[in-house]
Amino acid sequence: MNCLFRCRNAVILPALILCSPAIYPAHEAHRFQASDAAGSARIVDYEAGLGPQPPCEKEPTPPYPSLEDSPLVKSWSASGFGRDWRPPACTGWTAVGFTTLVTTVARFRQVSDAEDLLHRIGAISTLAGVRYWSTTHSRWRTLVVDAYALSALQPGQRRKDFTPDELKEGNVLYFEQVDNLSGKAIYRMHIVKASPQHIVIDVENVSTMRYLFVPILHSGEMQSISFLDRESDDVWRYYSMVRTGKSANRLIAGNESSAVNRAVAFYRHLVGIPTDQEPPAAR
Repeated sequence: MNCLFRCRNAVILPALILCSPAIYPAHEAHRFQASDAAGSARIVDYEAGLGPQPPCEKEPTPPYPSLEDSPLVKSWSASGFGRDWRPPACTGWTAVGFTTLVTTVARFRQVSDAEDLLHRIGAISTLAGVRYWSTTHSRWRTLVVDAYALSALQPGQRRKDFTPDELKEGNVLYFEQVDNLSGKAIYRMHIVKASPQHIVIDVENVSTMRYLFVPILHSGEMQSISFLDRESDDVWRYYSMVRTGKSANRLIAGNESSAVNRAVAFYRHLVGIPTDQEPPAAR
């Protein structure tokens, strides 16, 4: 299924959108529904022939919704063009294709400045306890068990959260995250752009991610990039894209609703909405 979700009141941490991969048992269904704030379900079809386009050099695809509308979260179909998809040059991604690909597009109110957003992004420890709706278990579950900044690439070099001063353009930082399925992994966070008007951050896994000791994602196979652009004094535009590489373990593919719910959980975390607020984006 190749559908576009309108997830009301859903928001996510910019660049860390799916650092926790969605792993699906082979029997889990591929069907899902999207719920708005009033609880009704709504699925919006979208012409996806050319794939996603972030807001660089061209108009974004999907386009930004209005400030009054819900954020748009789309899980793209790998069966259509996944193995041959070439990422836009501005992502910096060189590998072709994907197993899973999710975009989140929104406008949101932010009365404080870019430094406040950078502070939230750098507060890695606050990811611990982020929750999402598990379609497998039909209940809210903790997605991130623990998360912390690292002083170096090596594991165990735990330190305090990153400050906005450390999130300067061009800097590369590392953090470790423990999720409820794939366990502990180290991630690299690259500050591509950091100005009062624009923030661009990309993240990828450095260590191999495993499920029940089975490798599911090798280094660099989980990538995300997020673009935050100031539209006015109190409005920001948000575009986030996350993919797993086309050589990822087949356990990664299978259930679009779980991928969407994880994306929404991080998005809510950024803006300050409780991550387990009803209704979930997809059941």
